[in-house]
Amino acid sequence: MDSRSHTPVTAALRLCLHALLTGLLALVAVRAVGEGAPHAGAVVTLTLVTAGVYGAGVRATFVRKSVRQRASIRPGSRAAALWLAALCALWLGLLVLSPDALWVAFPLYFLQLHLLPTRWGVPAVVVTAAAAITSFVVHRQEIAPGAFIGPLLGAAVAIATVLGYDALFRESERRRELIVELVATRAELAEAERTAGTLAERERLAREIHDTLAQGLSSIQLLLRAAERTLPGDAPAAAHVRAAREAAQANLAEARSFVRALTPPDLEHGSLAAALERLCARTTGPDLTVRFAVSGTPVGLPTPYEVALLRTAQSALANTVRHARAGRAEITLSFMDTSVALDVVDDGQGFDPSGAPVAERGDGGFGLPAMRSRAATLGGTLSVESAPGQGTALAVTLPVAGPVQKEERAA
Repeated sequence: MDSRSHTPVTAALRLCLHALLTGLLALVAVRAVGEGAPHAGAVVTLTLVTAGVYGAGVRATFVRKSVRQRASIRPGSRAAALWLAALCALWLGLLVLSPDALWVAFPLYFLQLHLLPTRWGVPAVVVTAAAAITSFVVHRQEIAPGAFIGPLLGAAVAIATVLGYDALFRESERRRELIVELVATRAELAEAERTAGTLAERERLAREIHDTLAQGLSSIQLLLRAAERTLPGDAPAAAHVRAAREAAQANLAEARSFVRALTPPDLEHGSLAAALERLCARTTGPDLTVRFAVSGTPVGLPTPYEVALLRTAQSALANTVRHARAGRAEITLSFMDTSVALDVVDDGQGFDPSGAPVAERGDGGFGLPAMRSRAATLGGTLSVESAPGQGTALAVTLPVAGPVQKEERAA
């Protein structure tokens, strides 16, 4: 049984219902005996039997169903329906013997609405109200406005109360589910931010090692190699220069291995073009086709350049899949004499670049500000052309002094 069905409010309402039914049954029995009714013994017997049947049902699990289980027939509802039918039959017997039994209709309204689906509960309440009115007219031999107003008003109050509680309960459940989703989303966002921070730190360390330590060791190695050539092979200093050059070479290889370990996985094997082609192949979306093209003669690029271009492509494609509703997207990597450019174009719904969210997050970055910051760090630029209904074209351009050899990239 769902623990949420046992809130203090529902527990109090349940106790009130038990007390109301028990008190009304006791009233029927006491008045039958006190007024010396012709069938007083039978009335007392029926009230005791009714109380016993009700008590047995209260102890059964099918009476303790959550309110939300009334929407459809569930396992155990057949027993609940039989129990309710037995109570109603005993009540009808009391109606025949005593006019005071009509007041028991009020707790029966709530039982019927609680245990039966709404499409059955409401008609059952109407029939019960009609039976109470008929009993009053038969026993009193008169038609009075109170005979109609009382049972009908009680039925209306019961229906409004139970249906209103159902609506509040469903709203509470929806809010609870939204809270659960919000907590899960916050956890996923925190994990994504930690992952992004880790990747950003790895890339920063790779750039620092490449631009400082590895380059310095490479220069030291070249200087020592030149010094070694100017010294006679049997000179004592030559051995020290050779040892220093070998130490610098070993440390340079170690620095390059660090850079390779810190490089994004997509760039560990193959070129930037191959990584972008794999990115396009695995990017999917509703009716979205992504193509990749290379323009110009590919040349080796420094690792920071490749990382920046790859992350920009990942972030741009993520935004295309999530927001653009595009049918086609194309990534073009262009190698020029003094620069390299990456263009991402789609035929989606477009947007107003001036009103783009400041921190809109993609898979590889944090939206347009992060892409622009990456490009600016390397001396490049980023431009976005878009308008509502006219697609989007994003271009990042990085300056390149000249071709970079593969071995230099490895550092």
